Amino acid sequence: MSWIGDAAAVATLTFDVDAETPILAHGRGYAEHLSTMSHQAYGPEVGVPRILDLLDELGVPATFFVPGWVAQHRPGLAAGIVERGHGVAHHSYSHRPPTSLTAADERADFERALEVFAEQGIPISGHRAALWEASPQTPQLVTEHGLLYDSSLMADDRPYRIAAGKREIAELPVHWSLDDWEQYAFLPAAQIGSVITAPATVLAMWRNELDAMRHFRCLFNLCAHPFLSGRPGRLLALRRLIEVGLERGDVRFARCRDVASAALADAGLPVRPAQPPPMELSAFPD
Repeated sequence: MSWIGDAAAVATLTFDVDAETPILAHGRGYAEHLSTMSHQAYGPEVGVPRILDLLDELGVPATFFVPGWVAQHRPGLAAGIVERGHGVAHHSYSHRPPTSLTAADERADFERALEVFAEQGIPISGHRAALWEASPQTPQLVTEHGLLYDSSLMADDRPYRIAAGKREIAELPVHWSLDDWEQYAFLPAAQIGSVITAPATVLAMWRNELDAMRHFRCLFNLCAHPFLSGRPGRLLALRRLIEVGLERGDVRFARCRDVASAALADAGLPVRPAQPPPMELSAFPD
């Protein structure tokens, strides 16, 4: 069975509910920066409810990647998303990228998030690394803890399978061109970005990408952040993008876990190793 079925493209609307974690990952002292913290709190407090209402109105499913720290400090947030029919997925505990951690610290952070979701009774089937910076250990952790998929890598624009340990997981690839962070993120400190692009420009880019992916039968894996795309003008641009997908008539909107299940059942998808083959690196600096 083909993962894409009779659709021209599959669209996964994903929302990284990072809240304050990307800033605190730069240093806990930013907790004293009231304006900055309020900028980040806008995501779960205002953006998420608006996004959920939009998804209800248009009748499309989505997946919300939530750091464990955010779920822990906002009891009921993850459960409220699940109650609306959407998926909740693992997005680290502290939003520190695995490439910045030791193997032991990455494992501890990964498992701490799982503990939070287990305590709240939230089913977790997928993972996305903070900043998409997966380490060579990351696929093994996803496999070891029984998850179905990762969504951090970029080796294709269609799902593929990763062999890690004794089983395979699905990879739902991402790309910077389908991430609202690259379009809207701006803060003077911590400096997480320095652009504020017009929503009309972003809509045009994403619409063009959607149509191109329909041509090549791809996975349109959109990554948006409620503290960014939850803002009024940006949310209306997102609404129009979803409407375009619905109007095309050949785009299927799906939760990540459903795409992952279909990908794992598709024997025609490529299987790639969890780590690249050894490379000769002596010509490069340390």
